[in-house]
Amino acid sequence: MPVETRSIRDRSAVGRFPSVTLGLGEDTEEEKEEPEPEYNAEKENACRQWLRKVCPCCCPKSNDDDITDTVVTAIDDLDKGEETNGEKPVTGDGELDELLLKVQSIDLMKSKSGQNRTEHHTNLYQSDDFVIRRGQTFQMWITLSRPFNPDTDKLHLELKTGPLPAVAKGTHVIIPLVEDLEDNRWEAAVVKQVDKRIKLSVNSLPTAAIGRYQLIVETNCASGKAVSKHEPANDIYMLFNPWFEDDTVFMDSEDERQEYVLNDVGRIYYGTQNQIGVRTWNYGQFNDGILAACLYVLEKSGTPPSGWGDPVNVVRIISAMINSPDDLGVLEGNWSGDYSLGTSPTVWSGSVEILKEYYKNSGTPVKYGQCWIFAGVVTTVLRCLGIPSRTVTNFSSAHDTDVSLTTDVYLDENLEPIAYLNADSIWNFHVWNDCWMARPDLPPGNGGWQAVDATPQETSQGTFRCGPASLAAVRNGQVYLKHDSPFVFAEVNSDKIYWQKNVDGTFTQIYSEKKTVGHFISTKAVGSNERNDITHLYKHPEGSEEERIAVETACRYGTKAEAFSSPTAEDVSVEVTMEGEGPKMGGDAELSLILRNSSSEQRKVFLHSQVAVMYYTGVNKATVRKDSTDVDLLPNEEKVLEWTLEYKDYKDQLIDQAALMMTLSGRVKETQQVLATQFSFRLRTPDLILKPIGKPVVGEKMAVEISFTNPLPQVLKAVIFHVEGLGLLTARKINYGDIGSRATVSLTENFVPTLPGPRKLLASLDCRQLTQVHGVTDITVQDKSNGTL
Repeated sequence: MPVETRSIRDRSAVGRFPSVTLGLGEDTEEEKEEPEPEYNAEKENACRQWLRKVCPCCCPKSNDDDITDTVVTAIDDLDKGEETNGEKPVTGDGELDELLLKVQSIDLMKSKSGQNRTEHHTNLYQSDDFVIRRGQTFQMWITLSRPFNPDTDKLHLELKTGPLPAVAKGTHVIIPLVEDLEDNRWEAAVVKQVDKRIKLSVNSLPTAAIGRYQLIVETNCASGKAVSKHEPANDIYMLFNPWFEDDTVFMDSEDERQEYVLNDVGRIYYGTQNQIGVRTWNYGQFNDGILAACLYVLEKSGTPPSGWGDPVNVVRIISAMINSPDDLGVLEGNWSGDYSLGTSPTVWSGSVEILKEYYKNSGTPVKYGQCWIFAGVVTTVLRCLGIPSRTVTNFSSAHDTDVSLTTDVYLDENLEPIAYLNADSIWNFHVWNDCWMARPDLPPGNGGWQAVDATPQETSQGTFRCGPASLAAVRNGQVYLKHDSPFVFAEVNSDKIYWQKNVDGTFTQIYSEKKTVGHFISTKAVGSNERNDITHLYKHPEGSEEERIAVETACRYGTKAEAFSSPTAEDVSVEVTMEGEGPKMGGDAELSLILRNSSSEQRKVFLHSQVAVMYYTGVNKATVRKDSTDVDLLPNEEKVLEWTLEYKDYKDQLIDQAALMMTLSGRVKETQQVLATQFSFRLRTPDLILKPIGKPVVGEKMAVEISFTNPLPQVLKAVIFHVEGLGLLTARKINYGDIGSRATVSLTENFVPTLPGPRKLLASLDCRQLTQVHGVTDITVQDKSNGTL
């Protein structure tokens, strides 16, 4: 039987030595008998010797080690000996393809309105990616090259995440095909078969690492193995699952899940405890590109994806990565008042622009942020990843720099503050986050809300981060429980202790205030725009026995445990009050100083006051006024002193939040009792007035009119307006120019809504002379089909 011999480079048959041709023309010699299937060493050696003589460069003398075999399959010999009329013989690939079970396509059923994304509560993500939550079943279709036979065919899924996927680390997941699914396992089952298509129901672990997984399908049958090609469009984005009770972030209340996971707009509180202000913030966790940006933040941290299944660890990573001092995180903080190299913190109205800029610029920190912006971005990232979270504001928030768990104020012999020693500060307000999770790493009872703070204040284990700290632990003074409970405790419940310098350079504790720190701890209420006071979650009622026990328990672990001595008798007190909502920017500030003598004897009080413009962080910028006076008090008398700060005294020193602080100190002549208190207040800024123009319909042009009245008797220079709204328009910066003294201006911005439903349009104004000016309006957008009826 004639057999065609082929050039070595054209041969695909393996497992034996091929016949030889010089490749100089067609082979015409016919072999007189079938080739031996066995290997003939002598014949091979003779051929090779002859070829080596003809062309030694093409066929050098070789050792046994130089011979390379390719993979053997049982199909290779099927076509041996067939006539091909000068064409290459068929190698059996067609028959092999028919016998092999190959994946032709994968359909993850990832439509936003489909079963998977609806049941997994991921239908709000504005992307076509397959976004699901861990621990919950999802469905998928696989189209095969032939019908699947469960008796002879095998199939399994493989998921890989991270740079070095490993089965032992949970980053390379092999999902077997089983008959019946069981909870808390990676498993898949065929639930439907239609000719060559099979529908799988797939289970994931409730402890699975979150992130982006690559998906491949491997099939096995008697004819061999086939592996599907990785398609990026079939990548699976796995998130935490607050709806699944075996997930450590499980939250029982549907109303709370709607607020703390699915609400993409919120409210952030600022100001002082006596003048609480509020601004709307676009979290935008479902915007297209935000999930990718959040996962990029995790990747940029350099932490192994094997740890991304633990929400405690993920929250700790995010806390570190939202600030930039030691890891080139998302935001660069700036409290200097000079924002010329970036965006002023008061301009931002949401997180979307910040996260997209960080992602677009390959991890270059965005300029600039302050505490409420760090917190707003953390809420966006955590909600996007599936961890219930909220933005929290603490008024009169202590910053303890020496782990004393007290806020220390040092005064000289004349009762004036010693600036270089007063490192501890009390911020008018400070904004951080609560996130919800079980804490299996702590004693029972410490799960639930956890405090996490991304503002870079102090390092934790060498990195600028804070939390998660259990609110239950903070409330009870259990500051030895991780993470960073001492710092959070001091923020909300430290005593303020005044120390006076002695002649020999030492300091004596002269006074302590037990109710100064941690007031009106606020967050947006569930399902409404009301302010929800959650102070009771952080501390027992001020002055209660439980609260004092918590303070003393905590301070046993601080550096100044000896500061807690028995209180001295007091019969004179001083208090600062303010009427109504307080002074407006551009006007005079009026306060009342109330002195009370509770004794039956006359008292003479020396009173010293100092008013300073300060950053909202409690750091003084400049002292604008000092006063001293003697006050005589009759027995049981209450005396009110009116105090006024004129606009001309502070106008050249104001920055950012228009915050001021009065420090009062004094001594009672007869008893040597020391009086001391501090009072923070701010100058209220006007709102922007937003008026929608036109009918709000998806895809149709409309406009908004923005109005503003300058409250100052001076020109505002280089005014910038900033406008944005989720589903309405992407962030825009408008360089308006100057606005005259007391002048009213308006401008109109056109935009085309892209999403239906209730929406919020936000605007802010920024310039050197005036900040923290903003406004919001509600717009209900109709779908295009409804709008044309």
